[in-house]
Amino acid sequence: MNRLHATKDFWLGALRADGPALRDAVEEAGPEAAVPSCPGWIVADLVEHLTSLMRWVRETTTRGVITRPPDRVVPEPRPEWSEALEGLRRELTGMTETLDALEPELPAWTWPAQAKKAGFWHRRMAHEVSVHRWDAEAAAGRPTPIETKLAADGVTEILDTWLPAGRRHEATNLQGVVHLVATDAAYEWFLRLRGTGVALLDTGTILDSDDHHARAEATGTASDLQLALMGRRPLDVLTLGGDRRLVAALHAA
Repeated sequence: MNRLHATKDFWLGALRADGPALRDAVEEAGPEAAVPSCPGWIVADLVEHLTSLMRWVRETTTRGVITRPPDRVVPEPRPEWSEALEGLRRELTGMTETLDALEPELPAWTWPAQAKKAGFWHRRMAHEVSVHRWDAEAAAGRPTPIETKLAADGVTEILDTWLPAGRRHEATNLQGVVHLVATDAAYEWFLRLRGTGVALLDTGTILDSDDHHARAEATGTASDLQLALMGRRPLDVLTLGGDRRLVAALHAA
């Protein structure tokens, strides 16, 4: 597996680029537009989800403790559209400023079984906003790809965080190795599935005696790989080989 040595500044840069694009897209699409990549959602639902999540992140990540914070609350009734847009703008700005002031090593609650540090939220929210920016642009009829290096890190986040934490779309007993290749980023990943378990393999340290030969392969741009694994695009946007069920088993919930 190639490793992108992303940093706090890298993720904050992504937030500052995707945040304004997200605002533009939701305003263009309008509150009642369907979000085709999120079945059952309209743009107003997307705005409400993001605004409440960013408020929660802004209010909880600075506590300096690893205990679980209270669940986020979605205010009711839903505000008027102009107020909702202003709330989205305000929380994008406030959350980005909060994360900018936050030291990555500060103790913080996180949901995967990883080091409980605030740096998790720099990465998580960069990808949350970038994918939902794509969703909003899809609702406006003009989706643009996720930036290549950000998308490559997004694929890695799915494989090293979402799937090991059990956040798969569906449980499976399939076993085998999947080889993912990002054609525009010179990145590749090997992931071994063992039923409900997964292991991201480091191709730099795999021994020749290990059975690491791919039983399924998916090739595409980093953006298409990330969006397909997040259920935003069909697997057919990728070039698939071997048992495609193994690739489908990587669909994150």
